[in-house]
Amino acid sequence: MPLSRSIRCLLAILTSVVVANAYAEDLFPRELTKFEPLPGNPVFMAGGEGRWDVKIRERGWILRDGDQWRMWYTGYDGTRPGQKMLGYATSADGLVWKADARNPIYRENWVEDVCIIPHDGTLYMFAEGEQDRAQLLTSQDGIAWKRVGRLDVRLKNGQPIQDGPYGTPTAWFEGGTWNLFYERGDKGIWLARSKDLQVFINVQDEPVIVPGPDEFDHDLIAMNQVIKHNDRYYAVIHGSKKPADPAHPSLWATGLATSTDLIHWVKYPGNPLRPISENKSSGLLIPVGDRFRLYTMHGKVDVHLGAPRAE
Repeated sequence: MPLSRSIRCLLAILTSVVVANAYAEDLFPRELTKFEPLPGNPVFMAGGEGRWDVKIRERGWILRDGDQWRMWYTGYDGTRPGQKMLGYATSADGLVWKADARNPIYRENWVEDVCIIPHDGTLYMFAEGEQDRAQLLTSQDGIAWKRVGRLDVRLKNGQPIQDGPYGTPTAWFEGGTWNLFYERGDKGIWLARSKDLQVFINVQDEPVIVPGPDEFDHDLIAMNQVIKHNDRYYAVIHGSKKPADPAHPSLWATGLATSTDLIHWVKYPGNPLRPISENKSSGLLIPVGDRFRLYTMHGKVDVHLGAPRAE
């Protein structure tokens, strides 16, 4: 007996859903998308009342250096504007952290929202400075930092970008090229490139990633990290939807996007990686054994354990 038209339509829809889910799982493997918080959270918090780091702010950075874990974070006294200074902490397992007795290790200039890339024996720190202008600092040991200056970012035609904030700088070095992702007022993510760290030229003058249409990044978006996994690039992003009542603070959540060329990106259809209600942003993915850990770092540092890699 031939199938009715309604049954054929239903089977077609179910087939489409199965194919779409398989496609999504191929682009976004479960080890990068399925995370559960560990019971010991938070694993790191601000120093407390009367300290230089009454509060910690925005993205910090975590590097594994052999058996040692290293974390840099931004602390301030909780006032507005409040000088943003650089703190440092270490750990043997990435779960129990000890703040360095020398903190703050850098206080000469405003530093927040840091991204640190090791290259040829030098640590390169891309960070926001005062007025959300991106800047570069360097260090040999991760403790003593030298400010190089603001990043010179230009339009595709070589002219300077319009004056204004350009923050949350996220760097990726590959093939002799520095790729710099930055946001402007969290209204989009741009990509500029440089061979020598002297001048960064936009790949295009339009954002490579824009907010929305999903709720978690409906209005605002920024990039926190780029990793390479299974021959694809993955960007950890965070975003927010502006609240209907301005008196209520925005809630931020962490998401994922993927690309093959760093220019054209596809967002994970299951974003965000954790519920919006948790207000967790500034995420970093750190590989540990056959899993990833997702660290969220704004206000406090929480750790989430990823699913094991599929066989």
